[in-house]
Amino acid sequence: MNALNPSALHSAVFDHPEMGGHENIVFARDRDSGLNAIIAVHDTTLGPALGGCRVWPYEKPADALTDALRLSRGMTYKNALAGLDLGGGKAVIIACPREEKSQDMMEAFGGHVERLSGTYITAEDVGVSPEDMEAVARRTDHVRGTSATGLGDPSPYTALGVFEGIKASAMHVFGNVDLEGRTVSVQGLGHVGFEVARQLAEAGATLIVSDIHAPAVERARDALGASVVEAGDAHRVEADIFVPCALGAGLNARTIPEIRARIVAGAANNQLQTPADGIALKRRGILYAPDYAINAGGVISIALAKPGEDDGRVRAKTLAIGETLTRIFERAAHEDTTPEMVADKMAEERLAQAGQGTDS
Repeated sequence: MNALNPSALHSAVFDHPEMGGHENIVFARDRDSGLNAIIAVHDTTLGPALGGCRVWPYEKPADALTDALRLSRGMTYKNALAGLDLGGGKAVIIACPREEKSQDMMEAFGGHVERLSGTYITAEDVGVSPEDMEAVARRTDHVRGTSATGLGDPSPYTALGVFEGIKASAMHVFGNVDLEGRTVSVQGLGHVGFEVARQLAEAGATLIVSDIHAPAVERARDALGASVVEAGDAHRVEADIFVPCALGAGLNARTIPEIRARIVAGAANNQLQTPADGIALKRRGILYAPDYAINAGGVISIALAKPGEDDGRVRAKTLAIGETLTRIFERAAHEDTTPEMVADKMAEERLAQAGQGTDS
């Protein structure tokens, strides 16, 4: 094995534009299972870093590192804004979730989580199932979203919070929460996206759906009576509301000029490719619901759930996401700034009150 070049390491990691105030980055491997993972702990001011594990076939390890760093920072802000006594972290596993992921791989990942001694708590994310989390739990107790830690699959609560956020957004733009007859384009039909689409259909919305996975599209078309477009066209269709529930960075200099909706409110993480994209949305008169504010239902469920309890406390805090967004929208209008800048300020104010603040 060649010796590691220290300057190359410094350039690739420590000088990474998303490095910010990260406390710990772990590169984890297991030859037998094929595990290649990155665990990023951003901030533990408020408590242990809680954030999901994502399995995705990244083209390059550098792409996986960027995703882990961006997502972990987002979890710090999400947990702070949601009022949880938890810091922010995230893990990514470089693998195809349908072809390469295995129970052995997830168990090996659990072993690496255990080595962090509770500074990072993992949970489900894109490409990971409740069964996968049970495999992780065979090697570590620092895992949430399992049958032994409360409510299991967090995705229904993520979807519930997104639906409440969509209603709050509609109230701000249209003056009421009634979605009857509103045209909504939902991009991404995984566990969360499909459940959001189902609630929208139940509320009387006219659905347009898209996903790169054909069976998911067919399911939504048949079960919900949705119209179908290509995933790359989801933001271009004429709609009242665009709901991105796939991967991040979908709101950027190329896509924003093409958006024909008045609201963007969805479950995807890190939807803005750069801070300038939030300003571009504002200039176009498009209301943006900050992703880590609207999609916090899942982390609320895994943070607050206790074995043997019903979900009353979790549901109440998740339903309050709509109220949080209303405060964000009103403050942004008053300060003539963007909603995501206000959300950042609110999260940073809580971190500062905890004693240390944040340098991110």
